[in-house]
Amino acid sequence: MTADDSYGRLDDDDYPAYTMGRAAEMLGTTQGFLRAIGEARLITPLRSEGGHRRYSRYQLRIAARARELVDNGTPIEAACRIIILEDQLEEAQRINAEHRRAAESANPTAAP
Repeated sequence: MTADDSYGRLDDDDYPAYTMGRAAEMLGTTQGFLRAIGEARLITPLRSEGGHRRYSRYQLRIAARARELVDNGTPIEAACRIIILEDQLEEAQRINAEHRRAAESANPTAAP
């Protein structure tokens, strides 16, 4: 990998750039919290060659949402389920919008 390739990954939300310790520090939480949301299968960190957990920015955003819910009194298992359901809803709405646009372009004279 060249230096140019490495710099290109700085903008990649899915690149596992953060160690567990750094991720916990950034989120203001514990490493145990990150382990717990991993065990609940909310996020699955990648593993380094040495077996250490590595987190992406995308995963940190999900973990931050989980922490927000837990900080407001939601049990961790419920928080993880809520986030999964929110993600599924967002995906379903995106798919519905795509179908709506496709239907409108196939029949532009139809009223909504």
